[in-house]
Amino acid sequence: MQENGSKPSSLTSLKAFNFLIYGTMVIFTSYFQLYLQDAGMNKLEIGSLMALGPLISLLANPVWTFASERLRDTKRSLLLMMAGTLLLTQFVFHADTFTMIYVAMMLFFFFQSPMFAQSNTLILGYIPDQPHRFGAFRMWGSIGWAVTAVAAGLFLDRIGISRLSFVFTGILVLAIVSVLLLPPLKRTSETPPMRLRGFGRFAVNRYFIAFIVLGVAVSVPTFMNNTFMSLYITELGGSKTVVGLAVFLSSILEMGVLILFNRYLRRKLSTLVGCLSLVSLLFVLRWQLMANATSPVEIAVIQILHSITFGGFFFVGTQVVRLLTPAPFRGPAQALYTLTWSGISGMLGSLAGGWLFQNFGGAAMYKICVMLALIGAAGFGIMWYWIRVQHHTQAGAAGTVTGPADDDDSPL
Repeated sequence: MQENGSKPSSLTSLKAFNFLIYGTMVIFTSYFQLYLQDAGMNKLEIGSLMALGPLISLLANPVWTFASERLRDTKRSLLLMMAGTLLLTQFVFHADTFTMIYVAMMLFFFFQSPMFAQSNTLILGYIPDQPHRFGAFRMWGSIGWAVTAVAAGLFLDRIGISRLSFVFTGILVLAIVSVLLLPPLKRTSETPPMRLRGFGRFAVNRYFIAFIVLGVAVSVPTFMNNTFMSLYITELGGSKTVVGLAVFLSSILEMGVLILFNRYLRRKLSTLVGCLSLVSLLFVLRWQLMANATSPVEIAVIQILHSITFGGFFFVGTQVVRLLTPAPFRGPAQALYTLTWSGISGMLGSLAGGWLFQNFGGAAMYKICVMLALIGAAGFGIMWYWIRVQHHTQAGAAGTVTGPADDDDSPL
């Protein structure tokens, strides 16, 4: 990488980019549903439209990863994504038929959905010899997400949700400018090639299958909430400002929770799976409180639990995959975990949530979330028992790929 990539001005632009790109995304994920509702779409139509995002991302992420590797320039590929997103935004916000907005959204998601992963790759590209500094730059994304959510809510209450496109476009243009201010980057972060031979044999491991299935059960309600929380708030009489406050409270403590988990959580499989059961019980509490909420401010305060539930589950889940997986297969195993967590769960959550909300109301939707989280909590509790008491027998029967264990409690 060129020497000027480490200059303070370059690092400042990198921080600004993370702040702005996450700010752009929170505008879309938190307020776009309100725009669609204002345009006349019902809950089921909104859910089916938002389900396109996880579906298209399954294709878009590998395509853009391949393109970035071929270009050997993460900055250029990211600029292409942002430019495409900016262009297609104009079609999305000005489409006047249901068919047109569906087509525009499919193209929009193709450019927009891989930007999170590519932004992380960009950071690592500029600090290749200092990977420990990744969190310091990624933190600016969390700050941008939280601050922009509040500021946008206040602003949209004044100018109206129909002008959402101006807010989204303005922040995205600033994000593009911040990338243009970065020096050239002619290398991508080096990652070891994923080894797929033998992965199918490992993937039939009953522990891994149980973890993936239970993870979907717990994560589907999360995506229901992500898609429809803003609509739930407005149905209870809340303003855009309250929506912004809810998003702010859901994310402002997340970084601190991740730091605590990283520092104090014991990397032992039985401990981690037991932690997943406890986090799932916190999800049960969170969804029950949402179902019983009677005011928009209550919903905003309940979102504080998001930092523990979502942040904790994803962090612990990543560690569980690492301990369950032999070293050669950790890359594809983590990819499969992310695929089921954000892809499959995202589609199911948006579609099922839209149908439930449209036909039975928001409270009923959250009661279904309670049931799914209970299934996850019970399942992880049983899984903890198997690992704790019977793991030698079960592992031998599973026919798993053997290899060095990460600790004395691993079933592999």
